[in-house]
Amino acid sequence: MFERDILKELRKWRDNDNRKPLVLRGARQVGKTSVVKIFSQEFENFISLNMEDSSHRGLFDPSFSFEQRISAVLLQFSVPRNGSSTLVFIDEIQASPQAVATLRYFYELTPHIHVIAAGSLLETAIDMSASFPVGRVEFLMLYPCSFMEFLNAIGEQQLFDLFSQLPFPEYAHSKALDLFRQYMLVGGMPEAVDIYSENRDLVEVNSVYEGLLTSFLEDVEKYSKESFQRVVRHVIQSAFAEIGNRVKFSGFGNSSYSSRDIREAFELVHKAMLMQIIYPTTSVTLPIIPDYKKAPRLLLLDSGLLQYQSGLQAEVFLAKNPESVVYGRIVEHIVGQMLMVNLTKPSAKLNFWVREKKQSNAEVDYVVQYQDKIIPVEVKSGASGRLRSLHQFIDQAPHAFAVRIGFQMLSVEEARTLGGKEYRLLNLPIYLASNLFDYLKWFVHD
Repeated sequence: MFERDILKELRKWRDNDNRKPLVLRGARQVGKTSVVKIFSQEFENFISLNMEDSSHRGLFDPSFSFEQRISAVLLQFSVPRNGSSTLVFIDEIQASPQAVATLRYFYELTPHIHVIAAGSLLETAIDMSASFPVGRVEFLMLYPCSFMEFLNAIGEQQLFDLFSQLPFPEYAHSKALDLFRQYMLVGGMPEAVDIYSENRDLVEVNSVYEGLLTSFLEDVEKYSKESFQRVVRHVIQSAFAEIGNRVKFSGFGNSSYSSRDIREAFELVHKAMLMQIIYPTTSVTLPIIPDYKKAPRLLLLDSGLLQYQSGLQAEVFLAKNPESVVYGRIVEHIVGQMLMVNLTKPSAKLNFWVREKKQSNAEVDYVVQYQDKIIPVEVKSGASGRLRSLHQFIDQAPHAFAVRIGFQMLSVEEARTLGGKEYRLLNLPIYLASNLFDYLKWFVHD
């Protein structure tokens, strides 16, 4: 097990006097259980429950009062009720509606006890079988490992430490890019990162991807009707080929399934967090308003899984043509994943920008909110490439700041749109994409 950035957020939650039970959300095998076990070392008492274990599930017997359920848990693990520094972890909580319902009473009856819950397909299971204590819990999102976490895991401590310097030193650019290309191939799933850190063997990592994909399919199918499982499987297997494209639900993946069935399957897979559905916006001023009538794009959970399933590992490994459409889509996708790392609250969303007119369409890869501004973020995999769409955004925006993410060195340039508007462009190396907001503070207020 290696350190994860989310531990900083967990410590903030622990130290908040008004904290509520925390629901840790994330896809299967992104490391939720491992993170909590690392975090538990900072407590005097740790109770770990798994609701797929009948003996643990029995502690929340529906015939017990809520007071008795909490007492049964503490008694089972010989933890005093008023003991200091106690963490209770309830894993696979979706398997016990009674455990879900008890969360609110931990908050009300034993507020001094720290409670974290997690589970697979939690939202779907709760919708089906339990009344969720809205307003009496907090949420935190966990995604696959970031590039910095990857560096930490593979023992590149010296380079890892340089990320705390702002701006990032030019002399480390080449090495950072070399290691980032490894990260693109391996991805951020903790098991894959752990295996790669031991032997640097990508072939061995591939067996992890195969097992992950199988487990995702099985997991999603648990919570879908038998007649609907074929649609879900089709959506998952077809999604890998559609990365970087705008998608339509009707006829998705050359299927004859109805648009309604495809949409519902996407919603289920989205809840499993195997992929995100990214909707466009036409906004250049706050708030960012998604347009759900326009075709979205897909963002899969992990780039390593994407490239394995799509057969694109050689394309990335060799990178003979960084200007190619396929390579560009992969790069655009991994930047989206890196931006998602900053969205630890479930309400936070990632969007892209479009302007759709008969004679002049424009599309900016991503937009993010920074203070009172919507900042356009364009991703370029090669040295060339116009910024025509970004210029159209800047011409309409009430500010003059934009970001280009690619393989170039860090720099800031004074630029001019095709319409003649002067603006400042932050050229951010791709390995710093997860640090975008730190660099926006440096850039906008430079």
